[in-house]
Amino acid sequence: MRIAVLGAGLAGIACARRLVAAGLDVVLFDKGRAAGGRVATRRAEGLSFDHGAQYLRAEGTAFAEALRQAGAAEWPAAGGLVGVPTMSAVPRGLAAGLELRAARHVLALRRQADGWRVLHGEAGLVRVGGPQAASEPLDEGPFDAVLCTLPAPQAAPLLSPVAPALAEAAASVPFAPCWTLMAAFPARLPLPDTLRPPAGPVAWAARDSAKPGREGGAEAWVVQAGHAWSRENLELPADAALAALLGLLAGIAGPLPTPLHRAAHRWRFAAAERPLGRACLWDPRLAIGLGGDWCLGDRAEAAWDSGTALAGALLGAAHAG
Repeated sequence: MRIAVLGAGLAGIACARRLVAAGLDVVLFDKGRAAGGRVATRRAEGLSFDHGAQYLRAEGTAFAEALRQAGAAEWPAAGGLVGVPTMSAVPRGLAAGLELRAARHVLALRRQADGWRVLHGEAGLVRVGGPQAASEPLDEGPFDAVLCTLPAPQAAPLLSPVAPALAEAAASVPFAPCWTLMAAFPARLPLPDTLRPPAGPVAWAARDSAKPGREGGAEAWVVQAGHAWSRENLELPADAALAALLGLLAGIAGPLPTPLHRAAHRWRFAAAERPLGRACLWDPRLAIGLGGDWCLGDRAEAAWDSGTALAGALLGAAHAG
């Protein structure tokens, strides 16, 4: 069997790993330049910032073993594990050996007599029905099944033409956004390594340079605004959002030295606010399924467990067939 897995975050990686271990031929598609999804690291001017998931926790043995394999290290300040030398090392390590189509935006799915076709183009450049494409989309297949692990708001419109019931289920899960600040300074800020204010616009702030394996770098900070503030300011221009986020950090730390580097990133689909409550969704008639952290919760382990369950649903159907 040849399987297409859409999304190379932790859910997609877990799904693909289980299928490959069972002897199936798997192709991962992701719009990012590498595997990882929201377990991500931004690099700029010789600096690095973990601007997505700040740390990981494992309650089950399967995810704990995966993090061990990926070389994650304890970060006592947060009470969790982090990738070394960056958070992106975790998904990249776990995705090693998997067949990945990176920087590819999945535009459409088409079901034909010989199986599923995946229409995909260069991420950020190709849109169906949009302006002239910078490169021609590729039509890849056939695939015996398609397993989608994209965030629910992205999965719903993609699946709507071919699997409306699954699309409706995905569309029912609301997501919250998160504006994130990445800033480096020439001097140490008078703050503890991690901050989680009980109230106010900042949900999390951390001295990213204090994580294991990051010794010797600049004073680097990641600040994540809360969902309410991020939603209220969702459509701010990037420069305005950056200035506002620096203001939030200054409100905690006091006057800031002139940053060596500063940038803002908007996670439009940062966290599921009301998870589906099921490990995954699988339609055996269509040979198409859905998974992701939004099925079970908003933690990284929920993504891993959902992707594993989605692979299990396909393998169970294949065995029964």
